[in-house]
Amino acid sequence: MKIADLEFGAYPVFLAPMEDVTDEAFRLLCKRFGADMVYTEFVSSDALIRDVNSTLRKLNIYEEERPVVIQIYGNEVEPMVEAAKRVEAARPDILDINFGCPVKKVARKGCGAGMLQNIPKLLEITRAVVDAVKIPVTVKTRLGWDENSKCIVELAEALQDCGIAALTVHGRTRAQMYTGDADWTLIGKIKENPRMRIPIIGNGDIKTPERAKVCFDKYGVDAVMVGRASFGQPWIFRDMKHYLLNGECATPFTFAECMQILREQVQQSVEWLGERPGILHVRRHLAATPFLKGLPDFRPMRIDMLRAEKLDQLLDIMSRIEQQYGG
Repeated sequence: MKIADLEFGAYPVFLAPMEDVTDEAFRLLCKRFGADMVYTEFVSSDALIRDVNSTLRKLNIYEEERPVVIQIYGNEVEPMVEAAKRVEAARPDILDINFGCPVKKVARKGCGAGMLQNIPKLLEITRAVVDAVKIPVTVKTRLGWDENSKCIVELAEALQDCGIAALTVHGRTRAQMYTGDADWTLIGKIKENPRMRIPIIGNGDIKTPERAKVCFDKYGVDAVMVGRASFGQPWIFRDMKHYLLNGECATPFTFAECMQILREQVQQSVEWLGERPGILHVRRHLAATPFLKGLPDFRPMRIDMLRAEKLDQLLDIMSRIEQQYGG
């Protein structure tokens, strides 16, 4: 599969862009475990052109994580064009436009998935951004605004006509947010459309290697994108790639190996962000990691782990967890 001049091997698996999740440290970790391409946190076009420091920081990318995508969002043409030019100067491999974020603070401003309520403007922005930069431009969006306005099959054609190099579709509407099951049937219909020439990347509920294989085989997508399933288990990319390429499950990491990876993630987060912000940032991964779920009498230790505010304290608790449950 190719996106513009970027070559990917069989069964590409990408790390989805997620706010407060896909910072440099986490992207590098997922890349190490087999993610074929990684995306930054989404970048506000308005904040970028105002030189907001926290937003400018999101443009930091590293050679080790390539190919890497910087994603922007906004609801006006000129700021999006200016932001796209600034992103191009940061030298990502791809620029992605976010027309899919469903969270209220983004969508209610007409940004992200909010743009699905104004398709002409969405296409105008896309066309202007494609024309403004030389790097490949892609789009990530949803099936539609709600159950009564699932426009993605027609929208995919229109976006292709704007000149995008690939399209990612999350199999939910904006109204669904992240509830219910992702519906991949319309993603499959996009792939069945003989007019579509660009790669289609499927997103939504890719939680296991087996599900990733089904999505490739049943719906014909060119790549899949993993989001929330990567929380607390960056090794999911290694497991998925092994299954997709070999047809069998990878040898699972031991409890001690998983704990060591999480410790490394904690330490990297603190190194990048500082002690307290880094610990707060990594808590969602510690809370979500699946290999700690179901441990007997684990609740008190889990509470201690998620309340820790000092690095030494947190690492000590993690060591005690390993001693008690690592067997």
